Amino acid sequence: MSLTHLQADRKYEVIQAFTDFDGRVHPIGETWWFRGDNYLPYDDGLSLFLSPDGVKDIQVRMRWLPGDQGEILDRFKDYVREVPSGK
Repeated sequence: MSLTHLQADRKYEVIQAFTDFDGRVHPIGETWWFRGDNYLPYDDGLSLFLSPDGVKDIQVRMRWLPGDQGEILDRFKDYVREVPSGK
């Protein structure tokens, strides 16, 4: 079960730009397949496992704390939406 609204092996698009824990900007229009996530409670870390090309997977690290990416993760539906199948 994912801690976000994302479902495994579905394609998503960024609809509001955000910056991850490592300082990488994810711009509007960026797309990827969601593979899964992993939450580390001792440091409020959430790793998102994504595949921009459907082949190679990448890790996007987030931190679920105010001042980091907490506000983004609390409203992640406002940042990312599912791409309708066939697109």
